[in-house]
Amino acid sequence: MFQRLHYLKQLIQFKDSDFIKVITGVRRSGKSVLLMLYKKYLLQEGIKENHIIYMNFESFDYQTITTEEAFRQKLNELLPKKEDGRIYLLLDEIQVVEGWQRVINGIRVSFNSDIVITGSNANMLSGELATLLSGRYIEIPIYPLSFSEFLTVRGIETDSRQVDSAYADFEKYGGFPSVVLAEESIKDTILSGIFDTIVLNDVALRAGVKDATALKLIIRFLADNVGQLVNASKIVNTLKSEGVHTTVHTVNRYLDLLENGYLFYRAKQYDIRGREYLRTNGKYFIVDSGLRRNAVGRKDGNYSNRLENIVYIELLRRGYTVDVGKLDSKEIDFVARKLDETLYVQVTYELPTNMHETDNLLNIRDNYKKIVVTGRYYEINQIDGIPIIYIVDWLLSDR
Repeated sequence: MFQRLHYLKQLIQFKDSDFIKVITGVRRSGKSVLLMLYKKYLLQEGIKENHIIYMNFESFDYQTITTEEAFRQKLNELLPKKEDGRIYLLLDEIQVVEGWQRVINGIRVSFNSDIVITGSNANMLSGELATLLSGRYIEIPIYPLSFSEFLTVRGIETDSRQVDSAYADFEKYGGFPSVVLAEESIKDTILSGIFDTIVLNDVALRAGVKDATALKLIIRFLADNVGQLVNASKIVNTLKSEGVHTTVHTVNRYLDLLENGYLFYRAKQYDIRGREYLRTNGKYFIVDSGLRRNAVGRKDGNYSNRLENIVYIELLRRGYTVDVGKLDSKEIDFVARKLDETLYVQVTYELPTNMHETDNLLNIRDNYKKIVVTGRYYEINQIDGIPIIYIVDWLLSDR
């Protein structure tokens, strides 16, 4: 198993605390592996194996446990009969169990326990969980492999001449671990399987979507327009031109489903001068570049927006909250914030010859860090005092 230390350290940091650890992320991004890595760590720390309860609700052993009562009954069988130290519960894809929130809260109250759960749908963090466990859980979002992790899995040193060609593979096929480890001849087949599983199981089936045609067309539209301002009305008109009739209400519902399944993320527009969010169009970014390519039929083109997508997901991976900036009539690609840090990012595949990509950034009258990330390598390090960073160098830079 590949050691995803960035995430494992977060779990270890909150070990034996009162917080329930909730690992969220798109299917096949590595949540189950992270749980197993945590279990291995616990064993190495001397925790007795009978004090670690691991349940994967999509496995053969536990797939019949779908109700609160069945879940409670199974835990009664597995939990020790007398108090003998802390119990560690590792519960994978728990959202398939109806009413699991009450059971988990009961365990938290009644047992000396350390609880880690995973899920592939954002709805698990709303409703009853938010009510029962308000302030008592921490979310650990997990994403497909970063480019740095990608190189490690492939055994490529960061100063190797292979790095640029490796980035081309990363941009093409993405960072799902099973895809990265596969032979090139079957990468697209694996990606198609992941895509169908996410769309059909984590989005359509759970929401009762009977006709997946409109849903798949919306996904294709969003994937082909990553980094573009879109709204539901524009999508409705696009689908209508392809002979599929739907409504703004339906499109908005499907957009919510795609966000809840962690397939797409929405970046809201933020007025930098007015310091407020705008009730206007947003931008959608897909969780993995390989899935984007699969969704649009493996066609090339749209290089700048694909680059923008990779930068956006990496900013999320680094723990930033990311918005699209608006400064009067100008656009700042990303306003990334984390605690008291703000980072302005402009993304361009290549530097224009007739203007500076830094112009928009220079109009921001504050002292927060500003950078330009490029898709091509340039000898120049800065323009007007603003760093110009090649995408590969930026992805491999310190967090």
